[in-house]
Amino acid sequence: MRIGLAAGAAVALLLGAVAYAPVAGATPNETSPHSAAVHLEHGNGGEHGDNGNAWGHGGGGSTSNGISYHGGPVLTTGTNAYIIWYGNWANDTATAILPDLLSHIGGSPYFNINTTYYNGSGTHVSNSVSYAGSANDNYSHGTSLSDAAIQSIVAAQNPTDTNGVYFVLTSADVNETSGFCTQYCGWHTRGTINGRDIKYAFIGNPARCPSACTNGTPPPNGSVGADGAASIISHELEEAVTDPDLNAWYDSRGFENADKCAWTFGSTYTTSNGGVANMNLGGRDYLIQRNWVNASGGFCAKSF
Repeated sequence: MRIGLAAGAAVALLLGAVAYAPVAGATPNETSPHSAAVHLEHGNGGEHGDNGNAWGHGGGGSTSNGISYHGGPVLTTGTNAYIIWYGNWANDTATAILPDLLSHIGGSPYFNINTTYYNGSGTHVSNSVSYAGSANDNYSHGTSLSDAAIQSIVAAQNPTDTNGVYFVLTSADVNETSGFCTQYCGWHTRGTINGRDIKYAFIGNPARCPSACTNGTPPPNGSVGADGAASIISHELEEAVTDPDLNAWYDSRGFENADKCAWTFGSTYTTSNGGVANMNLGGRDYLIQRNWVNASGGFCAKSF
């Protein structure tokens, strides 16, 4: 879904539907239905939405863990993560911080939470993520992007990996006109590109609106944009794995796994540079939103 705005932000949090298309809106605390569109992460308090269709996948199988399986595929054999750096990223530490995150999140106790999700055959998600590389896009669609432009930016890279998630990361001078900074901070969806089912996500730059898309604490790596994006990327990655086609795992409100724990971080610690973090992955500290464990009645956690 779209990840909504951070808790306390003076804006409505946009919750999205699920299904890859344009993103639609919702409200704070990620209480949106899930439909065939896009899943959003709302900022500070809300979270995710979807591309266009209103939340509301009715029906579906249910569990006793607060989230239900609706029959769609999940990514069970490992996930490849790609970054498309859109805009101007010269001398930005994000180009080191975020590939580090995607290189080390797989195999971690944090990402292991996703192994509690499975497909219709009972095959569980594997605790495996590989950072598969990056590409640069020098403002091919200018600084004001639509949902459709995001898919075009992905398509221009001729993506072929159906086990991949393609993250479009925008520099701070770029806006996403369907609601970035006012209704959501990021979203994930899917599209048919060159005949393949391609999963992709938009990750807005929190430096553009830190009051909406960060929790306001000092960043652990000294970068408001990169440290804020790390949490949003993690959120959209785990949703893209457990609900890649927006028809697998979500609850009665349309919330996917990460939506149910959006903008909650659990216990934190202070880093050597005075930042606030809640986990260390590959030797680097991050502050990352918790995820929903699909076991023992369901609960938010940093590890499993």
